[in-house]
Amino acid sequence: MHTDQESHNPFQGPFRTLEDLADCIRENLGCPVTIEDSDHRILAYSSHDENVDPARIATIMKRKVPEEVIKSLWKKGIIPQLFESDDPVIIPAIPEVGLGQRVAISVRKNEEQLLGFIWAQLNWEVTKEELALLKKAAKVVKNQILKLDIKKRHSEEGHREFFWKLLTGHYTKEEHIQQQASMYQLKVKGEMAIVIFEFSEEIQQSLERHMNYYIQASHQIELIYSTLDQNQLILLVRPQDQLNTAEQLTSFVQVFVEKISNRLGVDTLKGGAGALYQTPLSIKDSYREALHVLSIKERFKGEVTGIYSYQDLGIYQFIDLLCQERQHYQNPYIEKLKQYDTIHHTQLLETLDAYLQQDSNVKAAAHALHVHTNTLNYRLKRIADVANLDLKNANQKVTLFLDLKIEQMKS
Repeated sequence: MHTDQESHNPFQGPFRTLEDLADCIRENLGCPVTIEDSDHRILAYSSHDENVDPARIATIMKRKVPEEVIKSLWKKGIIPQLFESDDPVIIPAIPEVGLGQRVAISVRKNEEQLLGFIWAQLNWEVTKEELALLKKAAKVVKNQILKLDIKKRHSEEGHREFFWKLLTGHYTKEEHIQQQASMYQLKVKGEMAIVIFEFSEEIQQSLERHMNYYIQASHQIELIYSTLDQNQLILLVRPQDQLNTAEQLTSFVQVFVEKISNRLGVDTLKGGAGALYQTPLSIKDSYREALHVLSIKERFKGEVTGIYSYQDLGIYQFIDLLCQERQHYQNPYIEKLKQYDTIHHTQLLETLDAYLQQDSNVKAAAHALHVHTNTLNYRLKRIADVANLDLKNANQKVTLFLDLKIEQMKS
């Protein structure tokens, strides 16, 4: 026969959130509590006073137990104990990693499946009653995590479907978008844009979480939603303030590419942003524009290295349309220079391309070609004579520049 104390369970609930349950466990144990998943990421944490150790503060800040703490727990055999036992494990303080005394218990769906852990910062000699309370708490946490997993899966599937409908132009009326957005608690009002980061290989979810954490921690831009599409991370973002919004967007993409490339040791990460729009109906346009930026960065690597947004592409915004319009056209000036280069083994066409690419700046073009300015001036005179060109005629130069870009696309 059970006593009242044995049968009493203060964790019956119902609990609106996992945070409410964490606070309930704290009230009954009298100490701060964290609830983590099986990868030591925080699912919920209770309130606490000022008397907490550095490991707890770092865990809450990072939303994950610090790596040095996890390594220490493995070395001391604590985590293997938690994997193997359903009973609470008392963990002595590990001062070198800022961890005070803890009591932890595994939360399991069944013998094979580990859902997570409850960690309690009990800084005194633990009683049998407190250990029994922790076991009761683990059963309630199990049920809450399972409910959250089901809700999370359904919610994520709905979010993702809604987002792809926005990207592909499924909606024709803004009120329909706003109705769906309110269901998923997404605010799709005000200036928004699509940003795409593209890796050389398929992105794993762990990398997605790392990147999303960096975005939110950097406070450069407001992240509304993100999803993966094989090797692309697609973001719907909003500038943090209303001043210089386009510049904010470009700066965010540039800094993100530089920081993540350095952290991961990769040099193949590309980033592109579509234009900012006020209506969610135009999210599809921003998505198309962001894809166009990535396409241009792939085809014109040298020329557009420092370009990260559609607004900064200039004539490259229209290059595909121009290429279609002039697919059978051959610029006579370019053809003359090609023939001359072939016969005389010169680089006049390459020289003209560099000169126009540097906006007719002789010094910059000479530097790009690794030749002396006198050499470049000689070549420019030769180009003008061979092709009968006026290199002071802006109209001729713009046409030449566009046709040279189209030539590159055709090759």
